Amino acid sequence: MKIRQNIRHWAAKKALTTPVVGDVANDKLVDLHTSIFLNKADEERREERREHLDDFFDATMDAYVAALEAGFPEAEAREITHVQANFDFFNHGWTEMMEIPGDELEEHYRRYESFFTEHGITIDDPLGEFRPAGGIADAPETPERLETAEYENALAGFADDVYVETDDGETVVGGDTEEPEEVDPAVAPGLDEDEASA
Repeated sequence: MKIRQNIRHWAAKKALTTPVVGDVANDKLVDLHTSIFLNKADEERREERREHLDDFFDATMDAYVAALEAGFPEAEAREITHVQANFDFFNHGWTEMMEIPGDELEEHYRRYESFFTEHGITIDDPLGEFRPAGGIADAPETPERLETAEYENALAGFADDVYVETDDGETVVGGDTEEPEEVDPAVAPGLDEDEASA
């Protein structure tokens, strides 16, 4: 998958792994991700998906932290959560929200299979053990989209690795980019209230 990485992503990592600040960062990042992905959906479908996405992204924040704790670099930990989201979108037939085409889901799964297996995550069960005890809100499916899927917001051809686009526009293959020495968690997406990218 091709993802961006800049100081705001490093700040999000720091914020999510810092006591007290982490709770605020979690909520802001959930709101931000829900907003970004809802904007890819048809306007008449947005509100019916909001609560589901809020619940889903809240659970993936735990997956992100678990991936960091397991030793994954920031970019790979974040990609894991985006892959989970794409599994969920595919299962619902929300192809217009997907970042990768459906025929690349299996390849992305295989790249993180050890983590996914450890936590009970499958394409059919994108949250695995990160699913909250009370579950997550339901939302209407659009399975007909799968029959004529265009994946209009997906980038194909990046399933073999994580491709990290840095602030200077350079694309680095592999997620092991160097973390800046001093990172202020206050500039994490959502915390500084500026428009940001997931």
